[in-house]
Amino acid sequence: NAVQHTAVLILVFFLLNFEQSPLKRTFKSKVLAHYPENVEWNPFDQDAVNMLCMPKGLSFRTQADSREPQFHSFLITREDGSRTYGFVHTFYEEVTSPQICSAMQTLYQMHQAENPSSATPSSSSSSSMDSLASSLDEADSPSSSSCRSAACGGYDASRDTLYVSKALCLITPMPFMHGCRRFLSQMHRAVTAASPPPLPLESYVHNILYEVPLPPPGRSLKFHGVYEPIVCQRPGPGELPLADFPLGQTFTLLGVENLVQLFNCTLLEMQILLYSQDYQRLMTVAEGITTLLFPFQWQHVYVPILPASLLHFLDAPVPYLMGLQSKEGTDRSKLELPQEANLCFVDIDNHCIELPEDFPQFPNKPEFIQELSEVLLRYGISPVGGAPPTFSQQALRELEDDGRNGNLGGEQLAVLELLQGNATLERLQALAKRTGVRVEALRGVGGEGEGQGGRTAIEEEELRNAKLNVQLREVFASRFTTMFADYEAFVIQSAPDLESWLTNREQMHNFDKASFLSDQPEPYLPFLSHFIETQMFATFIDNKIMSQWEEKEPLLRVFDGRIDKARLYNVRAPSLRSSNYQRCTVLKESAQAIEQRLMKIDHTAIHPHLLDMKIGQGKYEQGFFPKLQSDVLSVGPTNNNRWSSRTATAQRRKDRHRQQTEHLTLDNDLKEKYMQEARSLGKNLRQPKLSDLSPAVIAQTNWKFVEGLLKECRMKTKRMLVEKMGREAVELGHGEANITGLEENTLIASLCDLLERIWSHGLQVKQGKSALWSHLLHYQAREEKLEQQQAESPVSNGPERRKSESSIGMPSLRASVIQDMRHIQSMGEIKTDVGRARAWIRLSLEKKLLSQHLKQLLTRQALTKKLYKRYAFLRCEEEKEQFLFHLLSLNTVDYFCFTSVFTTIMIPYRAVIIPIKKLSNAMTTSNPWVCVSGELGDSGVRQITKNILEMTFDCQNLGKLTTVQLGHDNSGLLAKWLVDCVMVRNEITGHTYKFPCGRWLGKGVDDGSLERVLIGELALPNADEDFGRGCRTPDMQHSPGQTRRVSITSMGGRGYKPTSAQIQEAIGEAVNSICKHFHKPEKERGSLTILLCGEVGLVGALELFFHNGFKSARLFQKTVFVWDFVEKAVAYMESADQMGDMQETAEPLGLTCVSLCHYVSAINSSPRNIGKDGKFQLLVCLGARDRLLIQWLPLLVECPVIQRMYEESALLRDRTTVNALIAVLQTLHDFPITLEASLVKGIDL
Repeated sequence: NAVQHTAVLILVFFLLNFEQSPLKRTFKSKVLAHYPENVEWNPFDQDAVNMLCMPKGLSFRTQADSREPQFHSFLITREDGSRTYGFVHTFYEEVTSPQICSAMQTLYQMHQAENPSSATPSSSSSSSMDSLASSLDEADSPSSSSCRSAACGGYDASRDTLYVSKALCLITPMPFMHGCRRFLSQMHRAVTAASPPPLPLESYVHNILYEVPLPPPGRSLKFHGVYEPIVCQRPGPGELPLADFPLGQTFTLLGVENLVQLFNCTLLEMQILLYSQDYQRLMTVAEGITTLLFPFQWQHVYVPILPASLLHFLDAPVPYLMGLQSKEGTDRSKLELPQEANLCFVDIDNHCIELPEDFPQFPNKPEFIQELSEVLLRYGISPVGGAPPTFSQQALRELEDDGRNGNLGGEQLAVLELLQGNATLERLQALAKRTGVRVEALRGVGGEGEGQGGRTAIEEEELRNAKLNVQLREVFASRFTTMFADYEAFVIQSAPDLESWLTNREQMHNFDKASFLSDQPEPYLPFLSHFIETQMFATFIDNKIMSQWEEKEPLLRVFDGRIDKARLYNVRAPSLRSSNYQRCTVLKESAQAIEQRLMKIDHTAIHPHLLDMKIGQGKYEQGFFPKLQSDVLSVGPTNNNRWSSRTATAQRRKDRHRQQTEHLTLDNDLKEKYMQEARSLGKNLRQPKLSDLSPAVIAQTNWKFVEGLLKECRMKTKRMLVEKMGREAVELGHGEANITGLEENTLIASLCDLLERIWSHGLQVKQGKSALWSHLLHYQAREEKLEQQQAESPVSNGPERRKSESSIGMPSLRASVIQDMRHIQSMGEIKTDVGRARAWIRLSLEKKLLSQHLKQLLTRQALTKKLYKRYAFLRCEEEKEQFLFHLLSLNTVDYFCFTSVFTTIMIPYRAVIIPIKKLSNAMTTSNPWVCVSGELGDSGVRQITKNILEMTFDCQNLGKLTTVQLGHDNSGLLAKWLVDCVMVRNEITGHTYKFPCGRWLGKGVDDGSLERVLIGELALPNADEDFGRGCRTPDMQHSPGQTRRVSITSMGGRGYKPTSAQIQEAIGEAVNSICKHFHKPEKERGSLTILLCGEVGLVGALELFFHNGFKSARLFQKTVFVWDFVEKAVAYMESADQMGDMQETAEPLGLTCVSLCHYVSAINSSPRNIGKDGKFQLLVCLGARDRLLIQWLPLLVECPVIQRMYEESALLRDRTTVNALIAVLQTLHDFPITLEASLVKGIDL
């Protein structure tokens, strides 16, 4: 039953602000009466109702002011998420109390005495305060013709009549907005009409309280107001849930483009603040947006009308959807909001929205907007939003203000819908069309006028609104049905029963996010990867899992039904994976279902009737709404009519259900506790307690926020670690990959948002849009001041210097908050404070300094105290420590979230060449050079000053570094050079790469190379002291193969030789790694060069194979290399070809011979001096790229040269082993191998 409380409000003076005229001030309101006194399952919250019926308090008017009744709605969200709706009809009644009139007179005289200037006549009565007037009414209310004292904003008790605001309110558990609005306006009309109503007012109130049932699902119900019948309907079990607020008005106010953006921000759970002078507009937009989320539900703070006493709630560091009433003439820029980094600000009256920076767009947005626009145009509504009506503003306003017609302000009534069948008007419309006059909409004039099919204009408008509502909602619902058609396949059902699931909820993965994303079309991924991290999606999946043990949640039931239906028609069409836009197919049927229900009434409620009242009761004075007889309204009817028995049955069912839930196997308190934890940290704060606003309660609320933020930080860092370690475990061969670059980016963006919310909690004064960057700037200013003071009295930097000496060549990089800020400030690409804060977080995370930097920032306690209130998160010592500890855990994994995002910035690099023999650098007379390559490009050749062996250079971001080309020009007498390694450091991120060499560069030494391509790896920060030690055993992941080659060619003497099994295993592993590389998503692959030429790469493994049984004995002190064997084999083939021996061989073999000779000759004639091992590496790489390796191998095996250069037992002379090798290498033919430019530079094929 719709439970009604008629809240009639009296006044208590409490504001004495002498600057404002008494008629512009607001006063404290109070609930005078409510009926019935209480309802067991829906307790009456007196303070909340009082506050929301008159959010700004009581107001006074005089006869010169506009006193049109106003309507608005509100809602109260309970802690368990259930909602109660209130519908309020506010009107003005004459003040009859002489004491109040004389008090007002006194206040006015005091005001005049304080402000003599204000006594002069001011503009018009429109300046008087109307707490509920819409912006339209305020702007154009007609001024009084005679400028009496009241018209000038004053009050004289002898001449003026004083009026005070009162409100009638109906409280219901379901949002039957239109029905409640019409009932309240008829109740008010009953006391203002010239003749009294047919029955006492109590009869109508008793009827709606006890004798009007809820319509059954899928049915409509007619009940009787004071003058006219009222119809309401409920959607059927398979239809979208009840939503009675006019969506058409929401679209008219904002326009389709803005509304879709707002909808997107809501889905991504940003902070959303609605702003309007009109309470009903705030409620209409808030309810409209949350309605469109089906099948998801908003899980955070939801306060569509924020009373003035609760403004501190805008400080909430959680996602929220709130509505704030704007004062007339206030400028948006003067509105001080605690945080704006993640805020979507919706200025309803000015039809505009301000969006947060950098968030993904809703999939298929242009097509989606197009489809919505077509629906709106069919109903005569402009998709642009805020479009001025075509008729004169004044005429429209008169129609709107006409109390009889019941029309909703700002809604346009389509001409075709209203006037079908009226030949004259149709001809007029055709004429208007021909002459180019556009008639968009028309108001129904006079509530009693009959429209199509004998319906009144009001009924026509309601039917049209209902049809438009359902069609717009179906378009939105259809998007989710398409996007999540297969979601069930990715739900992980891991718990055997509800209790164990609830107990382990936090540890469990409920949804396979990575697999779900991999199954989606590419254009959807940016949005979906963010959306599946939201609380509303998590709750939706929780509900799905719980539906195996409990009754399905209603929204989920409807959604699943739709997916099943789509499958029947679709049979898993391939279109599900495509990003082609699928239009909604049920628009017509949904509108027809509504129309049939409203046209053919299924049930009629009992008519209001006389109650058992004493003679004389139920009488009242005309124009004044009376206090009703509470005794007759406190209980329902005693007679056993069909409606009351049905109500009793429903009540019994409710009791039975309550008993069942109390006796569930799981203790209810325990279940509630787990559900609170499992669901959301914001859920218990969905709506602030309106009743008690003591400092203690505010402190407790803030404490909940602090706990919530800490919990969110724990969850986010844990998720980031699990995902990241998951991927790194895969690279080591464990488990499956379960993160993509996109997902990682989403998690980091979400961390940035959390830090912004933490930094904006409890701010004393807001400065700039980013609270974190603002704090950093304050810190920077203080530190730079201290630096200046220290510069005047220099301090020793001893420990710092010692450290840099211990690490050979590469001076250490000092961790500094200020230095990192300066790097960000110098980046011209970033234009806003929010962008700078995010870049700084990414940089700190990549440097593994985020926790350390923030700790450093917060050590300046004087600054923190100056910037933050006592209750702020950053001033709760224990929580702050835990928060920094959670962030510290992120140092265990490597992020490249700065390098990979800011790809176009200039970065300073430092390169250091470390020789093996001390002083060997001083003895080099040649001119060295270096060229550094990375995933995003190369630095070009950079000359190094002779004998300095260290240089810094700036170039565009190279990404992760992969290779270094190192060489010299062989000039001078001492042109030989023994290099241990090259170190290169990114001076912004601090990432240092080590490129081991361990070889000579020079003619006539080693393999005669003047240039080497070195393969790099990221050096561990704590391995500083190990840099430059040639004797250190290389780690498993050390990439370049040169060190191994030294050991291969010289270790024979030491008795170490790898066995044939080890060699074959090494080749298998190398090929396997390359195959895995190509099976990863493209953005996740990393460097192929390391897999080809690195320490455990293909080239190194094939070298082992070729070295097995190789006769590399020194002849006259000259080492023989594998390349010598290749050259001799090629020379033999060429000479045999000239002598004609090769002509008898089969044609393909002949071609293969030609290709091998051609490649070897191209490598030998290259202008680069890369040495014999370098040439063999290049041959293997080119052969792998062009799929020729398996054709060349038989040629080398068949060549007679092999008998001279290899022992009998060599692997290369074993046919079976060679065939096995060819089979393994064959698998590489499936992949498009591309080689880095640094490897193939100068090769002309």
